[in-house]
Amino acid sequence: MKLIRDVSELDESLRGGAVTIGNFDGVHRGHAKIVEALRRLAVKHSGPAVVFTFDPHPVRLLRPELTPPPLTWTSRKALLLEELGVDATVVYPTNRALLELTAEEFFQQIIVDALDAKAIVEGPNFAFGKDRAGTIDVLRQLCEANAVELIVVEPLLETEDYVSSSLIRKAIAEGDVDSACRHLTRPYRLRGMVTHGMNRGSEIGFPTANLDAIDTLIPAPGVYAGLATSETCTVPAAIHVGGNPTFREDDHKFEVHLIGFAGNLYGQVLEVDMLSRLRETVSFESAEHLKTQLQQDVAEAETVVRQYQAEAGA
Repeated sequence: MKLIRDVSELDESLRGGAVTIGNFDGVHRGHAKIVEALRRLAVKHSGPAVVFTFDPHPVRLLRPELTPPPLTWTSRKALLLEELGVDATVVYPTNRALLELTAEEFFQQIIVDALDAKAIVEGPNFAFGKDRAGTIDVLRQLCEANAVELIVVEPLLETEDYVSSSLIRKAIAEGDVDSACRHLTRPYRLRGMVTHGMNRGSEIGFPTANLDAIDTLIPAPGVYAGLATSETCTVPAAIHVGGNPTFREDDHKFEVHLIGFAGNLYGQVLEVDMLSRLRETVSFESAEHLKTQLQQDVAEAETVVRQYQAEAGA
């Protein structure tokens, strides 16, 4: 995985190819369509296929109150893009100096000087430069003036919606991880640090890893099926998001029951693929009633994971 944070350190082998610029949050199937065109152009121009992205999201500096919760962290984004065939991901540090560049200055300093791009791939709504003044028409003019080939890729339309990070973010916020996974190139994944909880799960035979410091969007409350990856293994998981009304606990938690796993994960980072939503969070009459339901949840989660692995060829 080639992840570059300083364009001054860009190897000469990564210059002179095809480039696409954007946030690529989540790396969804619409992004995959752009990368497919990017790879074709890279071959045509006998150069690398490079993604140029930003960290943090420019909105965080311009309008922090409007910053969307991310769908991926930077290293995972680069890994997902590599899986699609990208040769390198340049993660440019977003700062005021960058945001003050006019479209013409951005094109000259980044696309021409730093990347020596021979071709560019973008969507029709692409905008760049100060105040987003660099529309796709401006980009086309700059490309023509600098002998850079431009390909504009139309958004991917599925049913009645265009696949976008916003669409996926809305689905996850509503708990519809099933829909989100269909639009993403890989299942929706989040990560967190395993910390101590109330041990309610252990008391009824379903110990959980409680995750804290989660840095991506957390799905709506509910019970989910997924895959949990620790430092040593990947196992099926039944996941609870939200409070625990049975015990009158309102604190919002993210609890992962690693099916068939026995061990100490405290202090470790756990990554969790959210595959499907099983049910809403509800209050039960007693701990025994909850335990009965959890047995059903675990069995259903295992079924979902087996089906996913069979379809994925895992």
